[in-house]
Amino acid sequence: MWKKSELREAPAPLEGPVVGTITGGTVIWFVLFLGQLPFYSWYADHGHTWFLWTCLAGGGLGLLGVWYVRRRDAAIKRAAAAVSDAG
Repeated sequence: MWKKSELREAPAPLEGPVVGTITGGTVIWFVLFLGQLPFYSWYADHGHTWFLWTCLAGGGLGLLGVWYVRRRDAAIKRAAAAVSDAG
C-alpha cells in the first residue's frame, strides 16, 4: 500500500516530433499493405486476408491521426503566440 508521503508529483509530459512520428507510422502501415497485396491469393487460400485489412485500417487510422496531431500542433503554436503577444 502506498503511503501519502511516498506519492510524487507526475512528471511533465514529453513533447517531441509528434507529427513526424505519426506520419512515419502511417507510411509504414501503407507500405506493409502494398507489400502484402501481391500475395492476396495466398492469404485468401489460407484464411489470412485480415493481415492486409489490418494494415489498410492502420493506414486509414493513421491519416486521421496525422490530421489530429497537425491541428493539435497548430493550436499549441497559436496559444503560445497569443501568450507571447499578450505578455
